[in-house]
Amino acid sequence: MILPQNFEQKIGFSQLREMLEQLCLSALGRQFVAKMSFQTKADQLEKLLLQTDEFRQLLNSSADFPSQHYHDVHQHLVRANLPGSYLDVAAFFAVKMSLRTIREALTFFTRAEENLYPTLRLLGIGVQVDRNLMANLDKVVDDEGQVREDASPLLRQIRQELINRQGQLRKQIAGILRHARSEGWVPEGAEPTIRGGRLVLPVIVEHKRRVKGLIHDESATGQTVFIEPEAVFELNNDIKDLENAYQRELVRILTQLTAQLRPHIPDLRKAYQYLGLLDFIRAKAQLARQLEAVLPKLSPRPLIRWQRVRHPLLYLTFQTHAKDDPREVVPLDIELNQEQRILLISGPNAGGKSVSMKTVGLVQYMLQCGLLIPAGEESEAGVFDDIFLDIGDEQSLENDLSTYSSHLLSMKQFVTLANKRSLILIDEFGTGTEPSLGGAIAEAVLEQLNRARAFGVITTHYTNLKNYAERTPGIINGAMRYDPEQLQPLYRLEIGKPGSSFAIEIARKIGLPKQIVERATQLVGKDKIRYDRLLEGLEKEKTELEQRTAEAAKQERRMKKAAQEYQDLKKYLDDTTLEVLRDAKSKAKLLLKDANQQIEATIQEIRVGQAEKERTKEARGKLDTFVREKLQMEPPKPRASRELADPTTLKPGDKVALLGQEGHGEIMAVKGKTAEVSFGGLKTIVKVNQLEKLTRSEIREREKEAARKAPAQHATLDITGRMSGFNTTLDLRGERAEDALNRIMAYVDDAVMLGVPEIKILHGRGNGILRQIARDYLHKVREVASVADEHADRGGDGVTIAVLK
Repeated sequence: MILPQNFEQKIGFSQLREMLEQLCLSALGRQFVAKMSFQTKADQLEKLLLQTDEFRQLLNSSADFPSQHYHDVHQHLVRANLPGSYLDVAAFFAVKMSLRTIREALTFFTRAEENLYPTLRLLGIGVQVDRNLMANLDKVVDDEGQVREDASPLLRQIRQELINRQGQLRKQIAGILRHARSEGWVPEGAEPTIRGGRLVLPVIVEHKRRVKGLIHDESATGQTVFIEPEAVFELNNDIKDLENAYQRELVRILTQLTAQLRPHIPDLRKAYQYLGLLDFIRAKAQLARQLEAVLPKLSPRPLIRWQRVRHPLLYLTFQTHAKDDPREVVPLDIELNQEQRILLISGPNAGGKSVSMKTVGLVQYMLQCGLLIPAGEESEAGVFDDIFLDIGDEQSLENDLSTYSSHLLSMKQFVTLANKRSLILIDEFGTGTEPSLGGAIAEAVLEQLNRARAFGVITTHYTNLKNYAERTPGIINGAMRYDPEQLQPLYRLEIGKPGSSFAIEIARKIGLPKQIVERATQLVGKDKIRYDRLLEGLEKEKTELEQRTAEAAKQERRMKKAAQEYQDLKKYLDDTTLEVLRDAKSKAKLLLKDANQQIEATIQEIRVGQAEKERTKEARGKLDTFVREKLQMEPPKPRASRELADPTTLKPGDKVALLGQEGHGEIMAVKGKTAEVSFGGLKTIVKVNQLEKLTRSEIREREKEAARKAPAQHATLDITGRMSGFNTTLDLRGERAEDALNRIMAYVDDAVMLGVPEIKILHGRGNGILRQIARDYLHKVREVASVADEHADRGGDGVTIAVLK
């Protein structure tokens, strides 16, 4: 039971209901919002909450769930159910698109993983959308809401004939208009227009007799008449006949389609019930996202154990006006259980007592209407059978009720109906009459409510109620925190002790005359002042303790941060040490390799010199120099037995080798300090100081050495053969992307090595993937000067041309 009848307006839930209606995509969902009610069965409530929570997860995952065409076609189905009736094209378009949405939703949940959206998946059991019906609808109406040209052969024929006749009509009317313009019979800039469904010409009224035809209308000023020329009578008649024939055929098609739809109406009603329910749950999930709401742990017994709960409407208001109003909603931690069932909140005016009480009522009502609540994820919530609310002024002239009388009437209902599954919400308990009497009645009512083991949140200023709560099991005091130094509310609820109203202090702060404040203090009495000052002292001590705790927590965070930074630094040093060692080992391996090469070169030189003393000494000197310079490699020097290349002595036909290289070539020409040398058929320009002249014996030794090499090396050195077999066009059509990229890389490497000036890659157009891969790689190669399309006559963008540097 919910009391009073206007509970939703008083607690603020009506605003949430309006927000849900706005979040719905159709009237189908808004119908469910209107029916949403307070649930008292825990199993049913849990199912509603799970539906909302699963849809919230669905929205957070950005899954591709249908969010369009949630049409309410109830009226169309009612009309279609009448024998002989037919629906218009717009109605069939709404039916088609909304049925498509239903099918997409069913398919989405069917294809989702089994552990995802189990509750939402159950909603679709028994919902059917006939495929043949969808095919028939799609055959007549397209996705733009227009009748398809091929809806029937006759319709296509009529439409084509209509288009032909309209074209003839436009040509004839254009000729008549040109003549009329030349004669000055029509207004300047006049164009043909439609009157009575027929094409007519606007003619100046003075010349209306000059144009033979039928006058259909005149302008508002009477200066222009609209004449259908006699020459187009027959064409207009033919067009009108064709339009009538088209409409008759269309009605026949729509009547036939409606007859096909009629047997499916029972299944369609169930399907649209499902669509409306999805829209409703989606709206609840959207609201939950705006509120950052969660699904608490649900208990079937009455229980409130909320962490960081926020007033929904205040939270949304502050979120909306965050730029203009930087304030934030202060969250509450509140618990009502079997040991502390009734919370009595006290504290100064405007300190947040009423907001706290309304937060409890609104959030609990939200929860039992199937909405997620704006609280911490570790929160727990139970189920109540009743919520009773007494707030505000309910005085009535018609019923002769004063404010206090209305409160007493509410108290009468509460003590009569309340039980152990009821939640009582009372604001400013006991006010409205003489304080001592009002406090006494309030205490008696509170005693009765506690005896009925009801749950509740009650706000008050009465000291006797605070004292009663302090000594009575089942009732606990709560206080809204207040800064006694600044005399400002903190809007934080603290459970366990009562709060002071700070009335004397607030009066002194706002500047009430000193003598009035002092007189009020005398009238209140020393005991009351002592009591308030004790509460004020406790509040100060509490504030100081919180500050010290916060400072200690801050220092602890600093220490943890410093410790973490130390750990991170230690880990970095350890990792760096390992990296330095790995790098040192790598360099050592390289130095060892260089040293081995130097030693082998020295041994080879000694062997060539046949162990001559001077040659051996010279070779050992080189090795000593290598060691002294920390194994740094020096450019290879020509052997003593060879003749150094000299520009003045070199001539075409001489055999030469590059310093430190095994191959040899032949001088083709000498130009100053450079020479043109042919290595294996490949000509190149080389500086003379990088060449050494070879004797015939050395050439024979190099050829023998080359013969001992693996055949694979001969293949790589056969530059002439590769040059002759190189194709300047690479065909990638039909290749997979990965294979194509490997071929492109190898092909470009060969082209660069062989000095080819320009290459072509034939990839075709297709979906553009091969073209994109080829061009992305070519742009990364430094040796490629430019990349462009082939000429349009030779393949256009289906061929890529690359010019090499």
